[in-house]
Amino acid sequence: MEDILLDDDELLEEIPQEEHEHWRIEVDKGQSSVRVDKFLMDHMPGTSRNRIQKAAEAGSIRANDKPVKSNYKVKAGDIITLVLDYPKRDWEIVPEDLPLDVVYEDEVLLVINKPAGLVVHPGCGNYSGTLVNALAWHLRDDKDFDPNDPTVGLVHRIDKDTSGLLVVAKTADAKTHLAKQFFYHTCRREYNALVWGPFADDEGTITGNIGRHAKDRLQMDVYPMDGEVGKPAITHYKVLERFGPVTLVECHLETGRTHQIRAHMRHIGHPLFGDERYGGCQILRGEQTASYKAFIHNCMELCPRQALHAKTLGFVHPVTEEEMFFSSELPEDMSALLNKWRKRTAPL
Repeated sequence: MEDILLDDDELLEEIPQEEHEHWRIEVDKGQSSVRVDKFLMDHMPGTSRNRIQKAAEAGSIRANDKPVKSNYKVKAGDIITLVLDYPKRDWEIVPEDLPLDVVYEDEVLLVINKPAGLVVHPGCGNYSGTLVNALAWHLRDDKDFDPNDPTVGLVHRIDKDTSGLLVVAKTADAKTHLAKQFFYHTCRREYNALVWGPFADDEGTITGNIGRHAKDRLQMDVYPMDGEVGKPAITHYKVLERFGPVTLVECHLETGRTHQIRAHMRHIGHPLFGDERYGGCQILRGEQTASYKAFIHNCMELCPRQALHAKTLGFVHPVTEEEMFFSSELPEDMSALLNKWRKRTAPL
């Protein structure tokens, strides 16, 4: 099942106040008096003293159900627990040595160029081979980065079959800073998409709430902006190239809803080329000849996915306050697809 893009509004939702126990141990009778951070270092492999101390400062380390500081001296019979405000998963994110295209990296963040076909985050039957598993391997020597900690890591997501740029936070402060930029729509995101049909104008804006489809829960649908269904979404588009039955457009996201471009484009009658979920795998424009049908079939074999690429990403660095801007080339499958259309529509 394809990965679902996180809505911007979901990035900064308040963390539930419900507490969840992640780890528990009873101190042995023969245990000598020792600081709880040292005790946990000896009994919780794969963690660091710094992370344990931060957890204690946050009130997450408990002795007999009471929060304790990192200098608390454990004693025989103590029940030591780690309590966090998010539930423990039935599975853990395991580091995997997978290819990772790192466009930029410093002490607090990374920018990744994700290939099409790569699921971003484990879940829905995809518990390995994801971008997050690759990140866990890439940052395996960073003792302060825990791939299972939701306060660090991915700031946003893109669909499995969409290629392009993503930003990842190494620290909780960086993720909070970047998430605010996504929430308030101050970051810059531009996509290239090949869509069905010609456009009357060279540019335009699509508005409409994005919400779950009433009948197909794997699809999103567009609802009135003044209605109660869905969340407001705004997509600006500009025509880059015209190929008759299809058009290459640049989409600038003012908001970042689940499947926003895919749903908005279908809503105005321009489904993404090759987008099976939103009807783009059918021949929607053009001739009804056998040769044209064969041409479309070959195009979809060249690029067997929705023709969508997250081409540019811009944001303010969470530490230096520098404006950062990144751009990625179209991947081979989309480039080959566009070249095939260019050859077909080139003047004789």
